[in-house]
Amino acid sequence: MRGNVLWLSAASFLNDAASEMIYPLLPLFLAGTLGAGAAFVGLVEGAAESASSLLKLASGWMADRSGRRKRLTVAGYGIAALGRPLIALAVAGWHVLAVRLLDRVGKGLRTAPRDALLAESVPEDRRGAAFGLHRAADHAGAVAGPLMASALLLALDGHLRTVFALAVIPGLLTVAVVAGKVRETAPAPRAAVAPAPPLPRLRQLGPVLPRYLGVLVLFTLGNASDAFLLLRAHQVGVPTAAIPLLWGALHVSKSAWSAWGGRWSDRVGARTAIVAGWLVYAAVYAGFALVDAQWQVWALFVVYGLFFGLTEGPEKALVAGLAPAGLRGSAFGAYHAAIGLAALPASVLFGAVWQAFGSPAAFAMGAAIALAAALLLPLALPPRAAPALRGARN
Repeated sequence: MRGNVLWLSAASFLNDAASEMIYPLLPLFLAGTLGAGAAFVGLVEGAAESASSLLKLASGWMADRSGRRKRLTVAGYGIAALGRPLIALAVAGWHVLAVRLLDRVGKGLRTAPRDALLAESVPEDRRGAAFGLHRAADHAGAVAGPLMASALLLALDGHLRTVFALAVIPGLLTVAVVAGKVRETAPAPRAAVAPAPPLPRLRQLGPVLPRYLGVLVLFTLGNASDAFLLLRAHQVGVPTAAIPLLWGALHVSKSAWSAWGGRWSDRVGARTAIVAGWLVYAAVYAGFALVDAQWQVWALFVVYGLFFGLTEGPEKALVAGLAPAGLRGSAFGAYHAAIGLAALPASVLFGAVWQAFGSPAAFAMGAAIALAAALLLPLALPPRAAPALRGARN
């Protein structure tokens, strides 16, 4: 089943390319073409992410209930691939809201089953590398999508709707890859685990995983939207025309670090890698509190990619290792829901502190919360708590 890792990574590359052909252009389309205000732009993204987070929890339970991961994964990618390009037909702001909700429904439906499928396709001591490769492909797609969109905009004289419509091509290729190449994993024997409850319950996920999710929520409260990083960059003096290049540089850094971070976590343990990543995050946010030159902004964005490499794959590998074998779908659903639901108050809190006390205070707060979470995680998850917390060198 190791071929699943490569094919799911390829699918993630194609899907992110399709998504990022549209996503960076949406604020311009809403405000410039449809005349929507900034508040409505925020509503679109907030509602979309909330819907996605809640559905991830339900889809993980459904994957455990049915014992089938691939079916939900294909359906989720298919809904997004067919729904996302409908933005090209939008003539009012609420049309875009509806399409974004549909796109996030697709993401919510596929994410937890896909992660469970990925975890079950490799040996336990290779999960960090598998998730790292998957995230590297995802970030590479996030670089390719805007580049394709920019090339199309130049060729099509800035016609946004045509670019949106053409995003259907990599989207359909994504569905074809998953449907044709990915293989279903054998579900855990149902007799070996408790039946999936009507709704996922944390206590059925074991004694260690809920503690991990609790510390993860604490960290997420200091992990505001990356839009604030772009605002800070512009505040320091990075010109508007360079912002997309800065964003692309971040995704290049993410992609470069992700595969290495996953392999390293397999050797030292996912918990160690996550703590290292959170310390990097704290250092980067402290840097953004003090930054006063453009070159420093560029350097911080590149280093920020290391945080993602050290945490994205290892966080998921740790979920897979701590969860009961027959409830991994539910565990990934709880993981994604915890992050998604905490992300909204995190951004609201960050923005409120920025507005009241200035951007340096907001970034200092984010750094402090990340540092607190990094210090708390080893206390909440001592190595003796579960074998999954020990790497190959421990």
